[in-house]
Amino acid sequence: MFARIAVCASSLGLAACAPPIQTLAPLPVAEQVTPQQWAEGCSQWDEWDKPAPPYLIHGSTYYVGTCGISAILVAGEGGHLLIDTGTEAGGKVVLENIGKLGFRPEEIASILYSHEHFDHVGGHALVQEASGAHIVSAPQAVAVFSSGEDHPEDPQFGMHEPMKPAKVDVIVHDGQTVRSETAELTAIATPGHSPGALSWQWTDCDTAGDCKTIVYADSLSPVSSDSYRFSDHPEYLAHYRHGLSRLRKIDCDILLTPHPSASGMVKRAATGSLVGGMTCTQYADAVEARLDKRLAKEAAGG
Repeated sequence: MFARIAVCASSLGLAACAPPIQTLAPLPVAEQVTPQQWAEGCSQWDEWDKPAPPYLIHGSTYYVGTCGISAILVAGEGGHLLIDTGTEAGGKVVLENIGKLGFRPEEIASILYSHEHFDHVGGHALVQEASGAHIVSAPQAVAVFSSGEDHPEDPQFGMHEPMKPAKVDVIVHDGQTVRSETAELTAIATPGHSPGALSWQWTDCDTAGDCKTIVYADSLSPVSSDSYRFSDHPEYLAHYRHGLSRLRKIDCDILLTPHPSASGMVKRAATGSLVGGMTCTQYADAVEARLDKRLAKEAAGG
């Protein structure tokens, strides 16, 4: 029998937990595709809502998203942690993929996110309703989830249609952890692409005892509305660069990103393993180069 325990966001021994739910019998274990099979059905910068099968990344970490938008499940006997849900349509694919792995939606304990834009969290309300899981949010994104509308300080404010609102249950700050019985994910504040953006780091071991440090790094690209200028917001820009600096220095055996192609996930999956390839340092350097190019364009009047 499966008994999901409470999952907590904690720091320095303090914790805020969602209540445990009823005991459920597990679904039968479903057949999984290989990373290569996933890559064969998806292409670089593929469609956001294009269905794709789930596959094992490493240890207890699975890819359950679409071809174009990532969703990551960190499975555990005491409850699963899900990062990102895609669009509302993509959220349906995520739920189907979790079932294909032999898990139930009710076994999801916490729903995390990378950044608070509809293409990555538009399915949060749907998945929360289906699972009863609690949503974890940085303070800057709480109002976005509760209203469904972008933060006024978001560089892309005004560009997106409203999302279905969702209830935030736990607030997590930079450096705090979200943990289940079998996993502990550390939140890294990486604002820039959005004010409440988070990256996540955790260690996962396979049955042979091979442990890898996995990082789900936010998009971080300097994309904005036509009227927004990053150079007009020096404090926001400083936080942006600080997040990149932190990401650049952390351990990172496996790099995952909200848009798979941003870190070459499709190409790596085609080799059979997502270990190696682009490092967190290289990813941060590439993003900062784009940011510098954007600032230079702004300085030139562009």
